[in-house]
Amino acid sequence: MAQQGAQLDGAKFCCSICLDLLKDPVTIPCGHSYCMSCIKGFWDEEDEKKIYSCPQCRQTFTPRPVLVKNTMLADIVEELKKTGLQAAPVDHCYAGPEDVACDVCTGRKLKALKSCLVCLVSYCEKHLQPHYESPAFKKHKLVDPSKKLQENICSRHDEVMKMFCRTDQQSICYLCSVDEHKGHDTVSAAAERTERQRELEVSRQNIQQRIQDREKDVKLLQQEVEAVSRSADKAVEDSEKIFTELIRLIQKRSSDVKQQIRSQQETEVSRVKELQEKLEQEITELKRKDAELKQLSHTEDHNQFLHNYPSLSQLSEPTDSSNTTSSSLYFEDVTAAVSELRDQLQDILREKWTNISLTVTEVDVLLSEPEPKTRAEFLKYSREITLDPNTANTRLLLSEGNRKATLKKEGQSYSSHPDRFTYYWQVLSRESLTGRCYWEVEWRGRGGVDVAVAYKNISRAGNSDECAVGYNDKSWALYCSTNSYKFWFNKVSTLVSGPGSSRVGVYLDHRAGILSFYSVSETMTLLHRVQTTFTQPLYAGLCLDYSYGVTAEFCKLK
Repeated sequence: MAQQGAQLDGAKFCCSICLDLLKDPVTIPCGHSYCMSCIKGFWDEEDEKKIYSCPQCRQTFTPRPVLVKNTMLADIVEELKKTGLQAAPVDHCYAGPEDVACDVCTGRKLKALKSCLVCLVSYCEKHLQPHYESPAFKKHKLVDPSKKLQENICSRHDEVMKMFCRTDQQSICYLCSVDEHKGHDTVSAAAERTERQRELEVSRQNIQQRIQDREKDVKLLQQEVEAVSRSADKAVEDSEKIFTELIRLIQKRSSDVKQQIRSQQETEVSRVKELQEKLEQEITELKRKDAELKQLSHTEDHNQFLHNYPSLSQLSEPTDSSNTTSSSLYFEDVTAAVSELRDQLQDILREKWTNISLTVTEVDVLLSEPEPKTRAEFLKYSREITLDPNTANTRLLLSEGNRKATLKKEGQSYSSHPDRFTYYWQVLSRESLTGRCYWEVEWRGRGGVDVAVAYKNISRAGNSDECAVGYNDKSWALYCSTNSYKFWFNKVSTLVSGPGSSRVGVYLDHRAGILSFYSVSETMTLLHRVQTTFTQPLYAGLCLDYSYGVTAEFCKLK
């Protein structure tokens, strides 16, 4: 007990700035004492204002007081040190502005160690002891020090709020439950806490499960990133090889054309020079003959003239030079042919570049998104579809910017092309389809229309099943008529029920292998859904049947 008393008295000799025993103690005009170095440092920070204050009572002094060591206080501190007294224990540290102070301490308060939810009071270690030692406090709830204890007091009745009103979702006191909350669903705060604690645990379990799921997703996405990087690197490498081969092929063809031109040049020049030499020899011979005839014409002897004339008058057959021409256009046709090739290659590159670019931009590494539900959601994936005239059967007339096909009795004047359907009244889109796409087809007429998708390598020539959409494993088709729908794949048909409509929507998620057909009117109704694995880009297609004049058009959706 004597030691505790010494400690309590010793606290009076601690500097309130450093919380240690006074060193070189000084007493300022208000009567409070500090270590000389501590108060000097404190006032040094106030030099700019030229007003100096006491850290405890906040009394101000002007000018700065002169500090003189308090020898009596210094002697007392030294005596206390000799008795073994050091700085106040850590647990007895005074409360700072950010700390919770002990509500029982008088004068300068110590830091609180615990707060009691029953007493609604915060205690330092000394004043907390009865809660540990007396049975009267055994049921009290001790928590970490809190500045919000007063929030547990009812502002209306000044009572501890130990109840909870489920009707109004707020904490109340007992008097509230029989007053303004009378008739409400009320329980004890402890019971509500137990219920909410169970909900909290369930929420935490859900959160932990979601964390695990998201960690798996993150891991999968990391694997996707690595896979995308590997795939991109390989695609770049393969593309460079392919373009290098194309460049090499073009360079080889350029060299071949150059060699052929030079070879033909050499042949033609040789032939012309040979003819030139013959003509020059003939000119020389004719000049010689002309000279002899001239000489003969001057002969005075008639008999000699008549004797020599027959032999000199005979001329050799002239060299045939009728094929010579003065035109300077010899190899210009070659230039024209090469220019035509260049234009065709540019057209092919322009057309195929669109497909390549779309294929690149549609690479999607995100986790599969749910299938759209509303038309507005579908329209986010809308694609503008145009028909490829090179694939159209000659009975199909394309119009509206190649978006519309009409079945005609008379054939159309299309040029021959290996991609053309020769028997079935079918046509495919110019655009290849990958990623997530949506488009709509509107049809009119008394016949029927197949709304289809197909791989590019579907057969084109002849009337075999390999050429008909829906009759092979390279195409999928929904047959639409005024009375019914029927889905076809690989010669197997499935009767489809749904509201009749002249407009059909098609949704494709190429990566997920989803192909869905919808009846589109004021609402969208799912007609048929395919779940498979697509191994190639798809092309939208149409097949018109039975009735001349039936039309089908890819709608503009934007």
